[in-house]
Amino acid sequence: MSGALPSAHDSPLPASLTAADVARGIGRLFARNDIWCLGEVPIRNGRRADLMGIDARGQVVIVEIKVARGDLLGDAKWPDYLDFCDRFFWGVPPALDRAPLESEAYRPETCGVIVADGYDAEILRPAALVPLAAARRKVEVERLARIAMRRHTALIDPLCAALDI
Repeated sequence: MSGALPSAHDSPLPASLTAADVARGIGRLFARNDIWCLGEVPIRNGRRADLMGIDARGQVVIVEIKVARGDLLGDAKWPDYLDFCDRFFWGVPPALDRAPLESEAYRPETCGVIVADGYDAEILRPAALVPLAAARRKVEVERLARIAMRRHTALIDPLCAALDI
């Protein structure tokens, strides 16, 4: 991306970006940086990650996307994702007030921030590396790979989609 995305105060972008728009922008940013992700990934604790991916070093990345202030402030479940990734990011549209993400409740020393629209994204704050135990990383990477293969197979052969359990 050539420059910073506009702030909430000077954004010509619509305030009505959807989570899918933000996910697409983050997916493009990640693809350029050799991080490959899937959307809506169930985690073993019963939660569902908005984006979950693997970088070139085999590290697991999770992005929690918030497009509305109320959703951001009302989400008490997000710390449940931290046990399943090496890096955690918040993904938000440019017009969303990011001030809450600077408070201790959102662990700014650990959690990164990505601003995205439907076309691109920019990392405003990198996520700290908090390494998973090797055994847990292996389980998560293998599980994510199986989910990706299952989704891919269902795309190329719709009859296999019925077998997806």
